[in-house]
Amino acid sequence: MVDLTDLLADLAAESAQLDAMVAPLPAADWARPTPAQGWSIGHQIAHLAWTDNVALLAATDPEAFYATVTTAPDATRLVDAGAEEFLAPPVELLERWRAGRTALADALAAVPAGEKLPWYGTRMSATSMATARIMETWAHGEDVADALGVVRPATDRLRHVAHLGVRTLGHGFAAHGRATPTSPVRVELLGPGGDTWSWGPADAADRLSGPARDFCLLVTQRRHRADLALVATGPVADEWLDVAQAFAGPPGNGREPASADGARA
Repeated sequence: MVDLTDLLADLAAESAQLDAMVAPLPAADWARPTPAQGWSIGHQIAHLAWTDNVALLAATDPEAFYATVTTAPDATRLVDAGAEEFLAPPVELLERWRAGRTALADALAAVPAGEKLPWYGTRMSATSMATARIMETWAHGEDVADALGVVRPATDRLRHVAHLGVRTLGHGFAAHGRATPTSPVRVELLGPGGDTWSWGPADAADRLSGPARDFCLLVTQRRHRADLALVATGPVADEWLDVAQAFAGPPGNGREPASADGARA
């Protein structure tokens, strides 16, 4: 079992990597569009700040957390509205994000063992919440990196993202209105350091393998399956590549496959 202290340290490191990427940017660059339609770099950071804030409410004031949903003018726009609400000039936004993620880490560290926190459509332990925050920070960091035209080095923190991706196999199918598979899938991923990360029965007929970073890009819907070096064997594993979704909520739109010349379609 992953230790919460270690998870929070990895969350801080993932956040710091993204922080270092955006902090030096001129104010004008915060308005650069990212692959997420309608979202600038500023929107990406504002979304992380907003999500940290609602996660903090979930950990410290569940009634206030639920109120963010019940009082929302349009629940279908909750995420977009949150990003818009927290959007601010770069200096102010950075301060808000930094303060919020620190407060959340402190709150998660104080959650009693075994306690479940409310979340959208589910309840989560503090360790699951920290893992989800690592996943979101990494995924939105990819959007920022794409906007800036840079490729970030992969780290072993991807194992948290991959673990969440495996754990949410059933959610991906359900979110897309498909029956949850009953057959297990063996997942074998090549980590950044050259070691193999694996989940599921070794003798499972359905299998999925490839680079860990590619799998993480798939389950966060940052790349289309056609652009990834993932190999699926068996009908469940193959269908999973179409519906994988590590994040809560309705099915995402995903990304279009790259065109023949390498540009995004």
